[in-house]
Amino acid sequence: MQNIISSLLETDLYKFSMGQAIYHNFPDYTTTWSFKCRNKDVFFTEEMVEEIKRQILAYCDLTFTEEELTYLKGIKWIKKSYVDFLRLWHPRYEDFTIGTDAECGLTIETNGTWLNTSLYEIPTLAIVNEVYFRMAYDYDELMASFEQKLDEKIKALTDKKYTIGAFSEFGLRRRLSAQAQELAVMKLKNADLGDSKFVGTSNVLLAKELGVNPVGTMAHEWIMCVGQGNHKHNPAYSNWYALDFWVKEYGILNGTALTDAITTDCFLRDFQLTYSTLFSGVRHDSGDPIEWGEKMIEHYKSLGIDPTTKTLLFSDSLDFERANNIFAHFNGKARVAFGIGTYIANDTFVPALNIVMKTTACNGQDVAKISDVEGKGMCKNPAYVDYLQRCINWRMEHETV
Repeated sequence: MQNIISSLLETDLYKFSMGQAIYHNFPDYTTTWSFKCRNKDVFFTEEMVEEIKRQILAYCDLTFTEEELTYLKGIKWIKKSYVDFLRLWHPRYEDFTIGTDAECGLTIETNGTWLNTSLYEIPTLAIVNEVYFRMAYDYDELMASFEQKLDEKIKALTDKKYTIGAFSEFGLRRRLSAQAQELAVMKLKNADLGDSKFVGTSNVLLAKELGVNPVGTMAHEWIMCVGQGNHKHNPAYSNWYALDFWVKEYGILNGTALTDAITTDCFLRDFQLTYSTLFSGVRHDSGDPIEWGEKMIEHYKSLGIDPTTKTLLFSDSLDFERANNIFAHFNGKARVAFGIGTYIANDTFVPALNIVMKTTACNGQDVAKISDVEGKGMCKNPAYVDYLQRCINWRMEHETV
């Protein structure tokens, strides 16, 4: 099998957004990341695990080219100091521990500086996906199925069966293959999508090669590690610390805030006038999207901010039908955008993998996410989750608003 990751640009843009802020503010933080396959009927054979190891070793041999660094430097909010750091950077295979002691037959853990381990997540998941689908199925049949479904989806937008406004492709971590993702982005870029508009991809390499916008801002790891990595902090204020450092790094640029790291209700306690004004919008990643969007609109109104000047970005398990319904509800009430992943990048006649790689420790202590629905967290220590929940509850019940 040829190497799956061909460039260190082959990751999601928000890894560079967070990476720059980590480099300037938290260069000595350490993190542990853990892999999990949520599919109960998936098993990685020993041959698959060995190929995954080989692919990750090949990824660790990559370095940035000057052409790639020049491209990054051209992104408005990326600073020269971070580009100079990336010129020296490459992945370390020594940070990976890969084994077979799991129900699915595959374990992966990474340990090291947050600067390093954060950048491993997306390429690792892309490698696991592509190795699995190439070795478990007839890949040519999968690709034929993928392209047929993709053409049907594009036709649904072209024929205006669905109208979803502005949307981006977010599928790198769950894609069928590099070939499939490139085909999807290329076809979406070239299609007449009616009243819908394809605005870019999270895959920085594809954005560079195909001439589309790279898109993305922050992930849950930013709130979790900034807010919980300093053990002197009350973790119920994780959002405040995360938003504060983000604004210090970027000012009014690159500002879409993620709301559900420790519940959206707790987030709104910190997302007051200053941050609500400075950030261009917010991202939904769990819970009922209509309830969430209405809550955000009311929050903006309560602060005297016109919600039609702000973006509601939806990114939770979307397909075009769900996006169509959300867009119809909120169009005219706020700016609406979508980040759509698996549905665009890995929809075939077999189920996609539901795999994740999450931060489970920072600076030697547990970290956790408590989102707006159960089942999305991955903390290894239930006692810490209970502690975090009690901190949130105490704040929500006793803090004067």
